[in-house]
Amino acid sequence: MTDAAKDVLRGGYALLGAARDLIADHRRALGAVHAALAPLRSEAAREQLGSIPLTRLKDVTDGRLRLGPLEEAGFASVADVLVATPYRLQLLPGIGPQTARQLHAAAASLAEAAERSATVRVDVERRDEAMTPVVVALHRLVNAGPELPRARAAAEEVDERFAPLVHDARPAGSWWRRILAGPAKRERAREAVGELAEALRAEERRDARLLISQASVDLLRPDASPDEAWIDFELRASDYQTLLAELAALDPERGAAEGFLPGDLAARVKAQPLDDAFRRVSLRGYQSFGARFALVQRRVILGDEMGLGKTIQAIAAIAHLRAEGATHFLVACPASVLINWVREIETRSTVAAHPLHGPGRAAALRKWAGDGGVAVTTLSTLHSLDVPPDLRVGMFVVDEAHYAKNHETRRAQAVARWCGRTERVLFLTGTPMENRVEEFRSLVAHLRPEVAERVRPSDAAMGARAFRSAVAPVYLRRNQRDVLVELPEVVHVDELEEFSRADAAAYRRAVAAGNFMAMRRAAYAVPKKSAKLGRLVELVEEAEANDLKVVVFSYFRDVLAAVQGALGPRARGPISGATPPERRQEIVDAFTADPGHAVLLAQIQAGGVGLNLQAASVVILCEPQVKPTMETQAVARAHRMGQVRTVQVHRLLTPGGVDERMLEILQVKSMLFDEYARRSDLAEQTPDAVDVSEQALARQIVAEEQERLGT
Repeated sequence: MTDAAKDVLRGGYALLGAARDLIADHRRALGAVHAALAPLRSEAAREQLGSIPLTRLKDVTDGRLRLGPLEEAGFASVADVLVATPYRLQLLPGIGPQTARQLHAAAASLAEAAERSATVRVDVERRDEAMTPVVVALHRLVNAGPELPRARAAAEEVDERFAPLVHDARPAGSWWRRILAGPAKRERAREAVGELAEALRAEERRDARLLISQASVDLLRPDASPDEAWIDFELRASDYQTLLAELAALDPERGAAEGFLPGDLAARVKAQPLDDAFRRVSLRGYQSFGARFALVQRRVILGDEMGLGKTIQAIAAIAHLRAEGATHFLVACPASVLINWVREIETRSTVAAHPLHGPGRAAALRKWAGDGGVAVTTLSTLHSLDVPPDLRVGMFVVDEAHYAKNHETRRAQAVARWCGRTERVLFLTGTPMENRVEEFRSLVAHLRPEVAERVRPSDAAMGARAFRSAVAPVYLRRNQRDVLVELPEVVHVDELEEFSRADAAAYRRAVAAGNFMAMRRAAYAVPKKSAKLGRLVELVEEAEANDLKVVVFSYFRDVLAAVQGALGPRARGPISGATPPERRQEIVDAFTADPGHAVLLAQIQAGGVGLNLQAASVVILCEPQVKPTMETQAVARAHRMGQVRTVQVHRLLTPGGVDERMLEILQVKSMLFDEYARRSDLAEQTPDAVDVSEQALARQIVAEEQERLGT
């Protein structure tokens, strides 16, 4: 056998060894995470068992166990039985050795089931000897980088393909093996060497050896210190929580993750492959499903609730199409989030991003047309893009697509033209039904006119199920509470503050003038005597004492000016509709980078859309909003994937005036939004109630308040 053949065999041994080393290193890293999780799982299971009544013990036995002696002895839950030993149980009157063993075995069985299903999340407020090892163990896998899944997949492919080839080629490695092998094995060894050489060349072309070796180096780095791991966790909580959700099997209910689509459609979506060659981010199960839905259905609305990663799902779909050969993609979004889109594309994929905005737009457009990649432009400039008509766009993505609902506007017409020239279109919006079914129908008309024709007000009148059935081919929505099982909770608190004398006088003047907007902000008309403002300052001071970041939202600029005057230089912003996109991002970045406590002010219609404010764990709403979804969006800026603390939402209200009347009238609107745009089994509501215009609301409240106050 030639030296060349021996070199091939040595190369095969080396690559196979590297692949198996990576597989073993990864298995050890996973084992460390599961070992660290074990005590937390046990703790969570014990807490769960403490609320399970004794009667459940009969469910895992023949049902003939006598529980009376346990109850008489003061046993109240399954946890009490588990803590007691069989010996202690048999000392109780009426319980023999066999019954004691059965009771304890039943409790142990329930404990095992509870541990398997226990939800474990990283609690940043709990840096104890049980929680810290989990963060340290996760740190190793997170910091192995986004290429680890691809390297692990490559290693498994090498192991599967090379192991039999190396085995069959072994007789070619030494003279004595060739002598001992029979003619058939010698011939097979010769063939295997040729196949191994070709396999090695193929792996060399895709840099498999380098990819696998680098991943092993990353996994073998020394453990981070607890402080290093916790600091890294706070900086990249979303990456940690995503990995933990995967490893701890924190699976959302399947129907929720699949948006409660019909079974046949869900099956087609799950059968769709999703290529990750150009992607640099791991997806959660529901995110993978969303990207596949967009690929299978081609022209769809992804209506996930804020904070669930719609941008990442869009990038995953683009990356898959790039792997299939598509070269050009176009994203249209509000100017406020253009920078975010460019950052996400560059961070989460290997596809080039080209911002088509500002003075360099023409040059950037030419470079995109020539080189390919993802062009990112604004909804307001989409109409002016001079794109060659023969340039084929693999996917057209519209972020905050509800801005294109009115077909009479220039931006909606530009969106319609691009929908007409692009085969695949993905609309992203968390509020496609914020006002009325008819507007949602208009949005669908951009994508699938034949589906839009089937969406009638009568569908909504028949209830949520009929509506969802009508739009299922084009619409997918999931909610945070259904799919982000590790997300900390949101605590909503309505802060009721009576008018001060100055507030009341300003309010009466506004009512007499019939000025609805002045009524809404009357509580801040005299800042030095404002009861609401006084409470806001108290909340900020409390957050400062606890080293928490705060974001303050108001619809009104003059209200934010009053807040800024009261808080002084510690308040960043405000972010308003007039703030340029670059400046918005600078303000948010500075707010996020501030060590400890910080305050950010934002108009709710500007800061509540498209910005990631997860550094904040306290949200203050200066007044209730006409559109309930506006408040939902604002809270979701903080309570989103990656948040590590419980989010406190404080809404400042004045009883007996415009705030109270708005909440009463909008309650029905909010319920209907939940019914149609989320999911609900309510069946008998009229679609007319969904449409409560701001003008109608203002007229009703002004008239009622003028009558109440006699003005």
